[in-house]
Amino acid sequence: MTIKENTGGDHSPLFHVVLVNPEIPGNTGSIGRTCLALNAKLHLIHPLGFDLSEKSVRRAGLDYWQYVDIQEYESFDQFLELNPNKELIFFSGRAEKSYLTASYKRDCALVFGCESKGLAQEITQEFKDKLYKLPILSEHIRSLNLASIATAASYECLNRISEA
Repeated sequence: MTIKENTGGDHSPLFHVVLVNPEIPGNTGSIGRTCLALNAKLHLIHPLGFDLSEKSVRRAGLDYWQYVDIQEYESFDQFLELNPNKELIFFSGRAEKSYLTASYKRDCALVFGCESKGLAQEITQEFKDKLYKLPILSEHIRSLNLASIATAASYECLNRISEA
């Protein structure tokens, strides 16, 4: 059971962003930059579709990547095992509930699937009562970019935490 951790930040994170099997390094870099901006911890669930040392990850994270608080896990089960009391909020295009109705709290975890397939069916079935989606109002769009969804959800989470 190997876990890699880079605790780039000196503060306790306000919340957590979990990427399950991300495939596109630029999205992960962008999400990492958002996490750093909002004092959130980034959790990466393997397998990843790229190597974290790739230039495209660093380019998207700019020169901030070394400061991003990152923890890696071999599997989603390992993440659950090591974070047993974390309030989980899952995002899926197959969800019925709006992300605006989620119960965001300090130290909660926002969980996102990979770019091409989203969250695995086993995860969406097990946590179906915790699934949320961002609205898509155009019939011409079938999905949104992972970095865009993670950023929108992260700012909504920050907003709710700040109001509490």
